[in-house]
Amino acid sequence: MTRAQLKKTLTVAKKQCVPKIGVSEDKIANIEKGEFIEDPKVMCFVTCVYKTFQVIKDGRLDRDMISKQVNALYPNDMKEPVTRAIDQCFDLQYKYSDVCEAVFYAAKCMYEKDPPNFVFP
Repeated sequence: MTRAQLKKTLTVAKKQCVPKIGVSEDKIANIEKGEFIEDPKVMCFVTCVYKTFQVIKDGRLDRDMISKQVNALYPNDMKEPVTRAIDQCFDLQYKYSDVCEAVFYAAKCMYEKDPPNFVFP
């Protein structure tokens, strides 16, 4: 899959999660560019996207499920850097009891570790 195809695939989750969460487009439009607005709806939107791709289990990001999705969906040149960012940020989620906060801050960390390879709808 190319980056453009990956982005298009992720857009399916966005289309499901925006109405489900009730978040406004202006608050989520630039997440891929590093604009993580600390708003409960934005946090739950990020979590919804990850849930849609089945990488959350028991209220936490699941490393095995993430690895499977990265291997299945990401272009070959992105797999290693994305996996490295995930490894660096994975444990951050345990600082938060709320699933939306935990996933949001882990995703923000992944962006900060590797902005060029962070893909979000």
